[in-house]
Amino acid sequence: MAEITMRQAISDALWEEMEKDERVFIMGQEVGVWGGTYAVTKGFYDHFGEKRVRDTPIAESAIVGGGIGAALAGLRPVTEIMTINFAFVAMDYIVNEAPKMHTMFGGHMRVPLVIRTAGGGGRQLGATHSQTPDAIFAHFPGLKVVSPGTPADAKGLLKAAIRDDNPVLFIEHAAMYQVRGEVPEGDYTVPIGVSKVQREGSDVTVVSYCRGLQLSMQAAQQLEAEGISAEVVDLRSLRPLDMGPVIESFKKTNRAVVVEEGWPSYGVGSEVVTRLYEEAFDYADAPIKRVAQKEVPLPYNQALEQSALPQVADVIAAVKEVL
Repeated sequence: MAEITMRQAISDALWEEMEKDERVFIMGQEVGVWGGTYAVTKGFYDHFGEKRVRDTPIAESAIVGGGIGAALAGLRPVTEIMTINFAFVAMDYIVNEAPKMHTMFGGHMRVPLVIRTAGGGGRQLGATHSQTPDAIFAHFPGLKVVSPGTPADAKGLLKAAIRDDNPVLFIEHAAMYQVRGEVPEGDYTVPIGVSKVQREGSDVTVVSYCRGLQLSMQAAQQLEAEGISAEVVDLRSLRPLDMGPVIESFKKTNRAVVVEEGWPSYGVGSEVVTRLYEEAFDYADAPIKRVAQKEVPLPYNQALEQSALPQVADVIAAVKEVL
């Protein structure tokens, strides 16, 4: 296996799928000549041409709306919204149009649309550009929502999303493009809606995804030095949400901590905790803890921003509390 960055894994997935299927094309702000805000599509414009790598105006509704139309016409568009904070401008198309067409038209309509976007804080971009509103989008049936935490999963999940006949919101983390990891050679996909145990353990179950996975894995490594064995389960997909590996792990460890970068109220962690209590209450030996962002608009000041975001030390403290 080659060790590459998250950025390269996502770029490779797009490149390979465009080479494989001429129906796949990219559209979004600065994806063409500039090569993408995060350099994911660098070189695509020169290789595939302006017909398949389309620069758009700063108009998120037009980007997603145009993508829906292209998908209905038989193409497989990959639309890019520069940051998930701008997705709110296209909210009607993302949650009220694309996810519902298949059902409303009795299965006769398919919307094979991918919406790539980046979320998360930690880059001093201020409160309106640093949010993690993943749970909002995962609330709506018909829209698949994935958010990988490793380069291997990023590549495999993106390829699966592009081949899927349903609209998929593919959430990357703006501070994780340089994260490195081993990625399998050749063509492969990772199934959407399947969680994965990323680290085996016996004392406590730590559930997370995306950047929270990185925090959880680092915390597990430090806890191991203290004799505490943490099992880390990566959700990978928020809708469909696969609770199977989470519940099986919880039945083994009897304790759990859920880690997310979003706010705790009405969040992903709330859903995971509720399902654990509903489906495995008898296995709980301690109250389940949540680690999340502080309930404030994320500050610009670097020290304040970091104090508001979940840290490795927060995960370790929560694990020790449930133990």
